[in-house]
Amino acid sequence: MNTSGPDPKWISEFLASRRSTRDFLPTPIPQEILDQILTDSLTAPSWSNTRPFKVAIATGEVKDRISNEFLSRWSVLSQIMRKGIKNKLRLIYSRYGLPTSNRTIVKPYVAELRPRAQRVGKELYELFGVKRGDRAARDAQWAKNYSFFGAPVELFIYIHKSLHVYAASDAGLMMQNLMLSAHAHGLGTCAQGAVNIWDDAIRKEFDISKDYRLLCGLAIGYPSNSPVNQFQANRISTDEMIVRPKKD
Repeated sequence: MNTSGPDPKWISEFLASRRSTRDFLPTPIPQEILDQILTDSLTAPSWSNTRPFKVAIATGEVKDRISNEFLSRWSVLSQIMRKGIKNKLRLIYSRYGLPTSNRTIVKPYVAELRPRAQRVGKELYELFGVKRGDRAARDAQWAKNYSFFGAPVELFIYIHKSLHVYAASDAGLMMQNLMLSAHAHGLGTCAQGAVNIWDDAIRKEFDISKDYRLLCGLAIGYPSNSPVNQFQANRISTDEMIVRPKKD
């Protein structure tokens, strides 16, 4: 037995201490630290070592242009979706603000998964002081996704379309390594499905092959002292995850 590795208890505590950061300081990330985190991400396993993903790194003016475009589209989309059918039809006609790449995040969750999403949403909005019926305040809070919560770096994760769910699985493994390495370096991260609906705005800034599809974003930077960064989402139990053998 190999006894030279890290203490298992330390590993469990370290994994449990990671949080999704939703308020960042503007402090730049030193390039050598960002490079190391990206290098660490590539130690994750991969399907036949194909590494079917690309990472577009947005900082500075590039990040700001993408953010401004996202915020502009969200402003249009959120206002129209709160109004009547005529305005929704106008949105479909103009198309500005409509998803250009992925519509999954605007669809309702299935019954099995919905309660988990509703719980974390309720707890977060309560922390933000947003009341249940205050749609405008909810939309304003959601808009913070599109400023990347103030992070100095936004990563856009792309996966090769030929491997379908397996590419997403590999990207998830890579992202988990990246997030844990960032955590070890004193940085915070937040994986963002919310940014994956306007792929064209990102491609305007980056030369990305059409063989790759946008999976999600990932904000990275130094966490602020905001209470939101101490929020811990509820974890399901192992019994909810494990599938037992059928009984005779």
